[in-house]
Amino acid sequence: MKIRQATAADIDTMSMLLGQLFSIEQDFTPDHMKQRTGLEKLLAMPDAYLVVAEDEDEVVGMATLQLLISTAEGGRCGLIEDLVVSESYRGRGIGQALLEHLIQWADKKGLTRLQLLADRDNQSALAFYKKQGWSTTKLIALRKITS
Repeated sequence: MKIRQATAADIDTMSMLLGQLFSIEQDFTPDHMKQRTGLEKLLAMPDAYLVVAEDEDEVVGMATLQLLISTAEGGRCGLIEDLVVSESYRGRGIGQALLEHLIQWADKKGLTRLQLLADRDNQSALAFYKKQGWSTTKLIALRKITS
């Protein structure tokens, strides 16, 4: 298994992976065209980093990270927007490898903090992140859909 930076050639597979993720998250609905569009925009952004995990040249996992400025930290931080491993490949350490890759990249870029959101009912994801040393905060996520 290897992790590499994503390219435009990976968008279809990444979109399918996002479909798996969004089918279990209560706040989102899979929409292949929206996911494609979002991935295309992210790939074009200099402040985004997209990676895929490959097993024998097959993309089996992905993660995206977007750079932000934290006024609390006084510097750059990162938002891990997506982390998903194909259902048939879960439990093999791929998610951990993707997360560790992003953490190492963030360290090299001098980011002060990484953050992510997880569905509060996705107990396996919450257990995974806790096992990886992530902690919950007192903050809650709020959102407002515009146009």
